Formats: sequence, C-alpha cells, structure tokens
Amino acid sequence: MDLDLFGKPPCRLGKVVKSNSHCDYVVQVDDAQDVCSPPSPEDCGFGQFVSFDSDRHWAVGLIYNSQLFNPLFLNTGPRLSSEPDPLFTPDLVQETRTLLGVVLVGAMASTESGRTFGKQGIPPVVVPANTSVYKMSPEQVHGFHCNQDGQTQFSYYSHLLRSGGMFAAQLAQQVLAELVESGLFTGADQKALMVLGKELSWKNTLGAIR
Repeated sequence: MDLDLFGKPPCRLGKVVKSNSHCDYVVQVDDAQDVCSPPSPEDCGFGQFVSFDSDRHWAVGLIYNSQLFNPLFLNTGPRLSSEPDPLFTPDLVQETRTLLGVVLVGAMASTESGRTFGKQGIPPVVVPANTSVYKMSPEQVHGFHCNQDGQTQFSYYSHLLRSGGMFAAQLAQQVLAELVESGLFTGADQKALMVLGKELSWKNTLGAIR
C-alpha cells in the first residue's frame, strides 16, 4: 500500500467520476463490491477534508454534499417477488451508489527540506477522472493550514462561502469549530479562529431571524 505525504497508510474514500466546475468535483464512494474494506459513513461526513492523489498530489477539498444514486427509484417496471440473490444478479447489487460533492480549497506542497505545507485557494490544474480520493488525517489538516513559513493560514474562507453549496455558511462554521476543538492551534492562532467562528455564527443567527 502506498503511503501518504506523512508516511501513513491513507484511507481511500473513492474516485473522481465527474466535475460540476473547476473547483467542484463529484466523488463516487467505494463499496464492498469495489474494495475489501470500504470506508465507513463517518469517513465521508460533511466537512471532512480530503486529498486528491494519483501519481502526484493534485488538490485538497472539503465534502460539502452527499447524494444517494439509485436508478431503481420510481421504476415502474415489473418487480421481483423477493430480494434478488447477489450470486445470480450481481449487476443489481451495484446499482445504488453514494456520491460526494467536494469543493477544492487548495493543494499541498513541500519545501526543499521535505516539510509539507498548504497552498490555499483554487488549484490551477484540472483533477483527472478516476483520481483516487483519500481522507486526510488531523496532521495533514494541520499541515494544510500552515504556509511555507510555518505560519497559520485560513485564506480559503471567502472562497468556501461562495463555492460551498447551499450549506456553505454551515460548512465554514463547522470547519472553524473543528479546527478550534482539534487542539492543533495555540495562542493567537487559536484565538483568531475562535473570533472568526463566533462572527460567522452571529451572522448565521441574524440571517435565520430575518
């Protein structure tokens, strides 16, 4: 098994199957028919940081939406009298798929010394179809929020609010809350994240009242 940028076995979630825009991708989640150990629902949760990897590191994204794709829904054709046997109808087993909406928020890079850091913003390259997508570890998430000089950054905030779908404000608020609770940031960086989170929470509350 290939190791990720931090020397740990990555948790693969699935692969890229399409894109809605340059920074909005659809990922098909692996199931038991694809791999021996498919990801759990908790691995594919709302607000999870993911990395797009193939032969190179392509991009970093956030899960902002999920969909269940079932072509048999509202099918008016004849129905079987009982559940199909997977041994004789393998195609029917693979009909239902889980799709994830992922917004790209940057990419990872490394210094000459090998230290990884985040390049936040819209990645310039196009992520190819069938690129594997992996769940990012807390250490990777922390590395993404540090720039080349090792200073904390959160410059994708406004981009996330514009491109994070109908739940963009809730997504940004959840990301901020999880970064604060992670304990990966301290001192002034931790306080800045808390202030930003409280400000967004206040805006969301006022928006709901209006």
